[in-house]
Amino acid sequence: MARIAILGLGNFGSALARNWTAHGKTVMGWTVEEEVFAGIQDRGVNEKYLPGVELPGLAVTMDLEEAIAGAGLIALALPSHVVVDVVDDLLPLLPPTPVLLDLAKGLAPGEMLVSEAIQAKLEAAARDNSLAVMTGPTIAPELAAGVMTTSLVASVDEALAKRLARQVSTPTFAVRHATDPLGVELWGAFKNVIALACGLSDGLKGPRGLGGDNLKAALFTAGFTEACHVLAALGAQPETAFSPAGVGDLFVTATSPYGRNRRAGELLGKGLSLDEALGSTVMVAEGVRATRMFAARTQAENIPAPFVQLVRALLDGQLDAGTCIRRMLQIGA
Repeated sequence: MARIAILGLGNFGSALARNWTAHGKTVMGWTVEEEVFAGIQDRGVNEKYLPGVELPGLAVTMDLEEAIAGAGLIALALPSHVVVDVVDDLLPLLPPTPVLLDLAKGLAPGEMLVSEAIQAKLEAAARDNSLAVMTGPTIAPELAAGVMTTSLVASVDEALAKRLARQVSTPTFAVRHATDPLGVELWGAFKNVIALACGLSDGLKGPRGLGGDNLKAALFTAGFTEACHVLAALGAQPETAFSPAGVGDLFVTATSPYGRNRRAGELLGKGLSLDEALGSTVMVAEGVRATRMFAARTQAENIPAPFVQLVRALLDGQLDAGTCIRRMLQIGA
């Protein structure tokens, strides 16, 4: 089997590499961070993003050309705000055969979906490399530890999606295929908006607090209901809502203690400012940019999205957490 290159060794890229190498796949990881490179090269651990998890068998480099040499699949495990810049660097080095697999789950600068931005770059450079997207309930520490889960790889080319699903699956990582890359990526972005809101419930817990599991379930339901309507209006296939890329990824992102967007919402619920909440972790909370994009886009296209608008108002400091959740619970009443 052709080698897999993973560009980006944050927590998810490292966890995915660990899962793949543990099941016999040959993986080369690429990073621009010297401390990440040195940790994996010298000690076999990415202490910055995935502390305590050994990464045996993972080759690592800081040279992009070396990373992709001989690769049949190039997985882009990069934050959405940098992935397009890396693609710019990648294109002059890119052979004609590797498939690009977008794992970014978010929005590129300019408020395009990441896959749309990458496809535009490929076309502008006259490159014919195929592009697919993958997302699902894949919290990094559990994926790395071999906890069984699933995901969805999507391409408009069904044969390609089927082939990729077989290629990236392992005994603990069951990947399905789909033909709705737009819907997969829309859900990958929108779920982070809902996770921010669900995190508020955790931040508001206390002896006399408003938070709790009942509230989180209510916020989850309100967000999921709005997502089904909004994303279908934006072109997602309705069935994607009930796939690993839809409710599956949403559930784990909104409820897991490892979810960085849920954690950001929790800190907002505790009364921290947005800057303070985002400054408390080395990992990016994609939901902030996603909220603002969906708020602007639904408003421009006259798509009702009160849940999104309330999250945006919270992020902009126009509402406190308690007022925000009370109004969310009144949606549709």
